[in-house]
Amino acid sequence: MSVTPKQELQRRFGLSTATYVVIASMVGTGILVSPGYMMASLQNYPVIFGLWALGGLLALCGALCVAELAAALPRAGGEYIYLREAYGPMPAFLSGWTSFFVGFSAPLAVASYIAALYLLTPFGWAQKGTGYLIQTVAALIIVAITLPNLVGHRHSAWTQNLTTLLKLGLFVALVVLAFLFGGGQLSRVTDGQSIGNIGLGTATTQLFYVMFAYSGWNAASYLAGEVRNPGRTLPRSLLLGAALVVVLYLSLNLVFAYAVPLADVGFHNAEQVPQLAVQNLFGPRASSVFSVLLGLTFLATVSAFIITGPRVYYAMARDGLFPSLAAHLSAKGQVPTYAMVLQSLCAIVILFLVDFQNLYQYAAVGLSLFALLFIGAVYVLRRRRPDLERPFRVPGYPVVPALFMGVTIFMGVFAFLQWPKPSAYSLGSILLGIPVYYLWSSVRRRPAA
Repeated sequence: MSVTPKQELQRRFGLSTATYVVIASMVGTGILVSPGYMMASLQNYPVIFGLWALGGLLALCGALCVAELAAALPRAGGEYIYLREAYGPMPAFLSGWTSFFVGFSAPLAVASYIAALYLLTPFGWAQKGTGYLIQTVAALIIVAITLPNLVGHRHSAWTQNLTTLLKLGLFVALVVLAFLFGGGQLSRVTDGQSIGNIGLGTATTQLFYVMFAYSGWNAASYLAGEVRNPGRTLPRSLLLGAALVVVLYLSLNLVFAYAVPLADVGFHNAEQVPQLAVQNLFGPRASSVFSVLLGLTFLATVSAFIITGPRVYYAMARDGLFPSLAAHLSAKGQVPTYAMVLQSLCAIVILFLVDFQNLYQYAAVGLSLFALLFIGAVYVLRRRRPDLERPFRVPGYPVVPALFMGVTIFMGVFAFLQWPKPSAYSLGSILLGIPVYYLWSSVRRRPAA
């Protein structure tokens, strides 16, 4: 199906919005949940800091690689485009298939759930006895953030920029106020059990929590077809956004160590470490205010998923690998409206049907497997398409992508050893896309009666 100019995405996003999308996509549920689980599992702050620093290095390596791919192939769709160009349509379809369920709809559901949880907690409405209240509020949040994004680029940019600035402001204020006025102990940053007591498998799987928190360093690439001057804007937004988040994450983990003794954290309260930190630093009243503000900041994460995911389905529909409605753009706003609505509906269904207990590990493994593939696309495209114009090239090639891929493979091996069920489910859901691809392809080739 040919595409008329009116059906083409317009290049209207600038550096600020692209950077805000990276930051908002990265700073999500991971920084709230991961530190607590790592404290409970590792019981050693120096090791925790080391893993966050290593994760930050890997995120920057990934951002450098995606910057080359995005600048060379500035089209909507993110890694789907890179996998299609490097490996062919079937791996690209599996990437989009995984993105729809694991990469965007499920994290969108989780982000909206966490936002609702933090908003309702100070009022005592987040207890188990409240039934589906949290899910209902989360669904309303998804709807409320989807609607302005359906209008057009200007409303998308305004919503994303405002909510991201709110989130950054809250976390930066927490870091600054913690050390100026908080009642913590800096000596805690060296607390912990002997490193010899920490198993290699345990430490390696904790890196999955870190990388899940850092996931999103490639987010600006999903807007590659709508960014002005993509050869310059995309690499800058990817690197600037990732670098700022690395600094922020290291600072926040320092605040958590400053405020929360390791002995106070277990698996029963791991998700409450940020709120516990604020309570220890400033008292219970400040903790309630922080909870509400934190819930509001997660609107930025919800918005980022709503903006970026549908661009993948739009690209797939253009290739005939997704229902054609996903390629439809609104006449006025020139945004993929049906793709946005479909993703939001899927996220709302997940909210009410899925148990979130293993979703964290399930999503982390699946996303890492595809990160391995699309970072490898840097090597494949350098060899297959050496004449492709590359406004940005990965510095330190071939070491930088090799470092990312090597650590990811190492993590994957231990994930299947330490988390066999979530890892198997994640791999199984990806492989399930193979028969779906061939079935879809056969239906497309079948002549009309």
